[in-house]
Amino acid sequence: MKTFMANKENIEHRWLLVNAAGKTVGRLATEVATLLRGKHKPTFTPHVDCGDYVIVVNAEKVEFTGDKWNKKIYYKHSQYPGGLKETTAGKMRDTYPERIIVSAVNGMLPKGTLGRQIRKKLFVYPGTEHPHAAQQPETYELEG
Repeated sequence: MKTFMANKENIEHRWLLVNAAGKTVGRLATEVATLLRGKHKPTFTPHVDCGDYVIVVNAEKVEFTGDKWNKKIYYKHSQYPGGLKETTAGKMRDTYPERIIVSAVNGMLPKGTLGRQIRKKLFVYPGTEHPHAAQQPETYELEG
């Protein structure tokens, strides 16, 4: 019996809708990364993008444990000397709440061309509205 290897012709991508309200960032990100990667499917193949499209809504209602809203710092650099910018998680929630989830999920995906291809299937929105109704996403309940 031969081992099954997925390829572009026999992969079926679904659209999943995840509600982030009241969820912890790290636990939410691990589930979303698993869905994006396709590890929840029996046909998972490590070198092929066999995951699903994931829409995350209510990103502004996500939770951190402890005092991370004040102590967790996000960094970005402008590539110019002295161009390091620091932002706390609390300020990030007020300005760009979707970046908190995107940053957490990106750290859990593979680096390289496959990871960049998988990242394009993640859509995060701060409120309940999203423009993907035409894809008829299925609601996905997170564990826990």
